[in-house]
Amino acid sequence: MTEKSNSFVEIFNDPEHAAQYADGPSKFVPGFHDLHRMAGVLIREHAPSNAHVLVHGAGGGLELEAFAAENPGWTFLGVDPAKPMLDEARTRLGDLNERVSLHHGYVDDAPAGPFDAATSFLTLHFLNAAERRETVSEIVRRLKPGAPFVTAHCSFPQDTKRRDAWLTRHRAFAIASGIDAEVAEHGRKTISDSIEVFDPEIDEKILRDAGLSDVTLFYSAFTWRGWIGRAE
Repeated sequence: MTEKSNSFVEIFNDPEHAAQYADGPSKFVPGFHDLHRMAGVLIREHAPSNAHVLVHGAGGGLELEAFAAENPGWTFLGVDPAKPMLDEARTRLGDLNERVSLHHGYVDDAPAGPFDAATSFLTLHFLNAAERRETVSEIVRRLKPGAPFVTAHCSFPQDTKRRDAWLTRHRAFAIASGIDAEVAEHGRKTISDSIEVFDPEIDEKILRDAGLSDVTLFYSAFTWRGWIGRAE
């Protein structure tokens, strides 16, 4: 089973949704832009100044834009199965496109690299455990030994009491960020009913089982967690 089985791809294949996507993440993900800056710091610890970076779930171009603007020597391969999202990325990147190649498809049919680093932001939570492990394995297989992989996605305690509390906080943060209460509730319900979210400890194990070493939590904000690991 691969990420190709995931039904959420169809949502991002809607051109109207793709056109509106860029306005959303910062209102649902605390410190969203700082997350990009932190990832850049972590990658620069291990990657050369002319790093070739694999960006998984690159549609929309938000992280590509942030990474490219801060790191003028980096080049990128962005991978995404939703063409409308890649179209939005091309528009957003403007002159930065000269350092970016975009692959319409999945990581398992993307170029082999090897890459100096890789990222996957706000994407792995759409996959079940087996799909996540396989997807991360495919990313790791394309990295040079010791290269960093930085990921951030929905991950928080899943026992009933704490789960409900964090989902309520997720909704409250969105409303405080200017999201309509009905839309914020829809987001809470989507996470609750339609996404297979795991305890952070399980997410860490999936990353290790996929071939990463030195897996370390670097980001924790309400319903979101971020890790860095290195290819073995």
